[in-house]
Parts: sequence; structure tokens; C-alpha cells
Amino acid sequence: MSPSQWQSFISQFAQLSPHQRSTAMELMSSSAGIDATLALIEQAAQAHLTCPACRSTHFHRHGHAHGLQRYRCVDCGRTFNALSGTPLAHLHYKARWLAYADCMLDSFSVRKAAQQVAIHRNTSFRWRHRFLELARTDRPLCLHGIAEADEMYLLESEKGSRHLTRPARRRGGHARQRGISGEQVCILVARDRTGQTRDFVTGKGQLTAARLHTWLEPVIDRDVLLVTDGHPAYRAFAREAGISHQAVNLRVGIRVSGAVHVQNVNAYHSRLRQWLAPFHGVATRYLPNYLGWRWILDARRIRSATSLLNAALGQFPHLAVT
Repeated sequence: MSPSQWQSFISQFAQLSPHQRSTAMELMSSSAGIDATLALIEQAAQAHLTCPACRSTHFHRHGHAHGLQRYRCVDCGRTFNALSGTPLAHLHYKARWLAYADCMLDSFSVRKAAQQVAIHRNTSFRWRHRFLELARTDRPLCLHGIAEADEMYLLESEKGSRHLTRPARRRGGHARQRGISGEQVCILVARDRTGQTRDFVTGKGQLTAARLHTWLEPVIDRDVLLVTDGHPAYRAFAREAGISHQAVNLRVGIRVSGAVHVQNVNAYHSRLRQWLAPFHGVATRYLPNYLGWRWILDARRIRSATSLLNAALGQFPHLAVT
């Protein structure tokens, strides 16, 4: 468009009605949003761009599709783009992704986020878990020094399931048996004194030494000091794994003995429970995603919509997590 044509175009805005001006502004804002999102997607993909079918790096440009550069693999002939093979592939309304990422950083519910970015609630639910599929994997590889471990239990939930494996109960109901039983799901949280955290959904019922070998042993140093409560499973696990272990005797009211305490991990449990409460029950099959989401917010490694979108594509902040 030439300068004279641009001036003529701009001058016509004065003749538009308020509604027409509002519509034009929304269109321009949407265009800016899609441009920013597409640029971010292309930039994130460049570091690891390969053919998702055969993992070849021998490809060439092959036009555009849906605003993204398309490529054709020389080896297998398949076409692909920057989103192929990622959790965000085949999702629509790319211009609204950054706004939705902001909603996730604010811990909005499915319906509130859907209303905020003008999408259906089912789309909002699908986006939530697609965004978290890779983002939740940004975790420390190992815990060092003094590591606290403790378990918490949530009532098993089959929310959203079409085929229940037990009689239905009211949302937010209670277990039929007293104490810890197969109706509760065990969440193990381990956290060192630098704040690095690992958490696992270990299964139904009481925590056992075997489960600790499966989940906890791969993520702690051999020379770590493991601090726990008096649960016998931790003592058996530490003895079998050859790990230094000290227990806090909570039964007699001893909560802190010098550097030996589980206040750090218990505080994390408290924040996690408080954060989960507004969701009014989380389906057990989605718990790992919610645990990863909580870690994203608690660790504050991802503080912007751009960073979250990058993480959803597998590109994490450069700060090393050890």
C-alpha cells in the first residue's frame, strides 16, 4: 500500500460508527495476536526442527499452511510444520493462546478461562492439558543435601469418566472406610532445602517401601540426608537403599530438632491443597498435570505467557535445573 493509499484508508475511519470502529480495533488486535503467536512458534521450533515421521533433518520449505511455514521431508516425503508432533498440533484459535496462557498463570478455572478468551469450556479444558503435557516435565533431575519427603492423600476421583469402577458419590464426598484405604490416592512430595521439588502419584492406599524405591530413589543423591516423619516405609527404604535417614517424631509433638524437620515439604502440601480447592475436585488421571502446574507457579521459573507457550512446545528457560 502506497503512502497516499494509506492516508486515504486512515481518513475513512472518521466516518465509521462506534460499533464499526470497535470491530475494526478487535480485528487489528486479533491480527497482532496471531502474528506474535506464530512468530513465537516458529522461533521455538527452530532449535529442534526435524521431520516428526522419520526424525530426518533433511527437509526443504514447502509453502505455508494456517499461517505457519510448511516443510517437506526429503527422506520420507511427509510434510510438517513447527507444531507437528507437539501437544499443540491441530489446535485452533492460535491468536488466543497467549491470552489463555495468562489465564493459566492466574490459575483460572476452566469456565473462567473460557469466558476470558471467548472459547468453549471443552476447548478450554483441552487446551489446559495440552499446555501442561510438556510444561509439567520441567523438573529438577536430582535432590541434594537435606531432602524432606512426606506423603499426602486425596480421595480418588473419576470425575468426567463415563464408566465408573465404583458406585457414584456426590462431588466432594467422603470415603466409606476410616483411615487410609484404597479409596485414597497417595501423592509423594520430596523437596530439598533449595526448594527443588519432585512429586509423584504413587497409587492407591498406603505408601510402601517398594513404591519409594520406584519413585523416590531415582531422584535423590546417594549422599543425601533424607528427613521424614515416623512412617515405617521411609525407614525400610533408607536402610535398603543405603541412604542416611532421620525421622521427626511427630506423635510426641517434636516437629523441629535443629535442621531435622519436615516443615518445608509440609508447607508445600498446604499450598498445594489450598490451590487445588477452587477446582472442586480433580480427576485422579489428571493429577500429574495439576502437580506440574502447581510446580510451575511455585517455582516461578515460568512467569509470562510467552514462557509458558514456549514450555508447552518443549522449550524451557535456560536456567539450569540440577
